[in-house]
Amino acid sequence: MASLLTYLLRRILFMIPVFIAVSVITFLITNAAGDPIKLIRLSFKTLTPTQLQQLISFYHLDQPLYARYFQWLGEFLTGNLGISLQGGTVADKIVPWIGTTLELQLLALVFSLGIGIPVGIYSAKHQYSKSDVAVTSTAIFGVSMPTFWLGIMLILIFSVYLHWLPSFGFISPYPPYWWGNYYLDAIAHLILPVLVLTFVSVATIVRLIRANMLEVLRQDYVLAARASGLKESTITFRYALKNAVTPVVTIVGLSFGFLLAGAPGLETTFTWPGLGYAFVLAATVLDLPVVQGITMIITLLVLIANLGTDLMYAYLDPRVRLS
Repeated sequence: MASLLTYLLRRILFMIPVFIAVSVITFLITNAAGDPIKLIRLSFKTLTPTQLQQLISFYHLDQPLYARYFQWLGEFLTGNLGISLQGGTVADKIVPWIGTTLELQLLALVFSLGIGIPVGIYSAKHQYSKSDVAVTSTAIFGVSMPTFWLGIMLILIFSVYLHWLPSFGFISPYPPYWWGNYYLDAIAHLILPVLVLTFVSVATIVRLIRANMLEVLRQDYVLAARASGLKESTITFRYALKNAVTPVVTIVGLSFGFLLAGAPGLETTFTWPGLGYAFVLAATVLDLPVVQGITMIITLLVLIANLGTDLMYAYLDPRVRLS
């Protein structure tokens, strides 16, 4: 337990400079987008000189860049994400959408693990068979496929031509609901975006499980287990899979980060009300406080996911926390 706590402390300390580095880059890039005064005038076209001076003072634009950064970072750490140039607080705009983004991402991860692990095992157990070639070819296709393009193809097939599923949104704004029920309507809206994310994630997990299983099945202890007369299912799931699945824990954390990074494209494709869609809307109108807030929220989510991944990996393999 002591070694695990020490490992946890080390990982948290490692996260701090990463978070600070991302915050510096985010702040510098958003401030390099243009003169803040001109951006404010674009958002508020009828400002009086007094109102403009008040906004300059509120956003600390009369202070040096480094002073504004530390003030912004301090306010963010206390939960104040700032004021949107479109009116209202940044938190009020984006916090409700964190849940919808996590709903999409976590469902896709659960389905991709539930599908990818058994398919990867089957592919490894039937190496070079027709089914193995089909699985690996599909996995390569999934890894190289842009999520927004796949989303558009699914919308054309299942929404435009077949009329089986809705093409956009989180839920129908008014009746009639898909499949005649509010809750079934919500499920119907989930299917296509979750299907796209699951397909992309499954491809990575299948390839990793297949490669690890092929290596593990050649180990001496597996050969010894076969020689002792154990059932093939026992050897596969009790001995081989336990060692082959450990690297998947790391991939889950990385996949979560990749999925969040691709959220703007996917959520815009399906008009899904999440952080990615909010980011695109804010960037379109140069609402930089919202862009900064969403970027930092996504950074925190990725860091927390990676921390959870590291802890799970250290729990499964105690050698990690001692290294």
